[in-house]
Amino acid sequence: MLEILYQDEYIIAINKPSGLLVHKSFYARDAKVYAIQELRNQIGGRHVYPIHRLDRKTSGVLLFALDAAVLKIMNDRFATREVEKKYLAILRGWSPEELTIDYDLTNDDDIKQNAITYFHRLQNAEVELEFNNQPTSRYCLVEAIPETGRMHQLRKHFKHIFHPILGSRPHGCNKQNKLWLENFELKGMMLHAHQLIFNHPITNEQLILNAKINEEFSKVGTILNLDLNKYK
Repeated sequence: MLEILYQDEYIIAINKPSGLLVHKSFYARDAKVYAIQELRNQIGGRHVYPIHRLDRKTSGVLLFALDAAVLKIMNDRFATREVEKKYLAILRGWSPEELTIDYDLTNDDDIKQNAITYFHRLQNAEVELEFNNQPTSRYCLVEAIPETGRMHQLRKHFKHIFHPILGSRPHGCNKQNKLWLENFELKGMMLHAHQLIFNHPITNEQLILNAKINEEFSKVGTILNLDLNKYK
């Protein structure tokens, strides 16, 4: 059963589990289960329209419209950046305290697109995990707010500043991912869409939707001695 964060006659939001595709994808033809299908079955067969996307390995707030008219309203609001998306990520190394990454990304059609991400560091961590002939390894927890919505934007942007998201493939550190897989059996990616802020498409009331972190994110936080209580 999907965790429903909000539901009325116009929209519905879930806390998407990591590993669940939003819909069928050319890039993941092995998948048999999709968020659209699961949610539709869960609410009695009513059609749902995804308003935005989350990567397969990204967990967190995912918003759907319950009719085509509401879908158009919300698509327009996403396009005009009237919706604020906040993500939690665990990065390799200690990032700058805050930074706006303005770095163009190239899409699948080889078209360069402007991409902007603001983030600020929440906590630092250092653990006794040998890596690159160093006795310890450093990580940090950040909150990221993408101003644009390009494919794999956060993964690519954090890799660009040499602080890749832990567990990200292919836009990560393969050696770090292997280290965590062998030592802690980490298979997921430490990226979670924890909050979505927007005005309701019909009432215009501000909604703030929060999604709790999953078990694997919490486990990594415990290993790194991060305080994640407010996100559980």
